[in-house]
Formats: sequence, structure tokens, C-alpha cells
Amino acid sequence: MDVWLQQLSALQGLPAYALTFGLLLTCGIGAPMNEDIVLLVAASLTLNHIMEPVPLIVVSWFGLLAGDALIFHWGYRYGARLLQWRWFARIVPPQRLQGFQERVQRGGPAYIFVIRFLPGIRTALFFAAGMMKIPYRTFLLYDGLAAAIELPALVYGVRFVGGHWQQILEMIKEGQVWLLGALGLALVAWALQRRLRRKPN
Repeated sequence: MDVWLQQLSALQGLPAYALTFGLLLTCGIGAPMNEDIVLLVAASLTLNHIMEPVPLIVVSWFGLLAGDALIFHWGYRYGARLLQWRWFARIVPPQRLQGFQERVQRGGPAYIFVIRFLPGIRTALFFAAGMMKIPYRTFLLYDGLAAAIELPALVYGVRFVGGHWQQILEMIKEGQVWLLGALGLALVAWALQRRLRRKPN
């Protein structure tokens, strides 16, 4: 991880954007790298004009979606057969697969939006969502929307604090807790509203 981040810091222009895209894609399919740290380092490089904020956001958006969509597709297309491979079994422990699927099923398709903000288990949950045959367009809609909110907030947050990405990382951890709490309440309200509508008058 440190080697790749040093390489990213040494590049400029198109190669820097290309490496950022590649790192985010591999993070999405289970590479042992922290996606948030990659984004924070890349965002801090906009302070030195190694990359520019808007192109970075666009490239990162496509990188995130490419990685997420690939792991989702593998779940959709191949399912539990891939878990026979040690590498996939490390990403999605077979003994936890049912729990991941139940979690996605309880949340419904809109839970894809929430998953984008769940570091550590988002890859496994996207794989489980693919196995449940959630439509591709639904996946891309909610995942793309979440990334479109996450990336500008992160990039401009780093620029606001002057590139101290360690502080931003702590803010992300705390912000995710509050965001998930708010989303959880919204999902509960939505579920109650649907249940009330279904009750006969």
C-alpha cells in the first residue's frame, strides 16, 4: 500500500489519474488496500496541482463504480461457486454469506446506497447483492448516486483543511456513523409508510 501511495505522489497529470483509477478499481474487488486512504491522498495532491479536483472526482467516480460493478457482476454471474477459490473466500467468508444476503434483503434495493458508506464489508455486501439478482440498473443508480455524494465531499473536505488527510479520515469515520444512523431512520420511516399503505382501510 505504501509503495503505491508513494508512486501516486510522484506522478503528475494523466498517469496520476490512471493510477488512481486502477487503485480504486482493485480496492473495489477486494485488494488489501484502504480505499478511503487512496482517495484522501489523491485529494491532497490537488493542493499541489498534481491533479485537479473536478477531473479527480470524475475519474474516481468511474474507478469506484468499475470496482463495485465488477464484484457485483461476479456475484450475479457466478455466485457461490467463486467462493471455492481461496482469494474469494477471504473477501466473502462462506460462513458469513447468508448473513450478508439477509442484510441486503432486509434493506431492499435502496440499501445499495448505504453499502457504499460501509468500509470493510462493502465488497462482500456488493457480492451478496449480485447473488440476489438485483437488477444492474438499480445497482448502478444507487451506487453511482452514493459515490456522487461521497467524492465531492471528500475531495473538497481535504482542500478545506489543507490536506491533513488524517483528520479527514477521522471525520469520515464519525460522519459515516451519523450518516448511517440518519439513513437507518429514513429506511425505517419508509418501511412503516409502506406497511401502513398496505393495510386495508
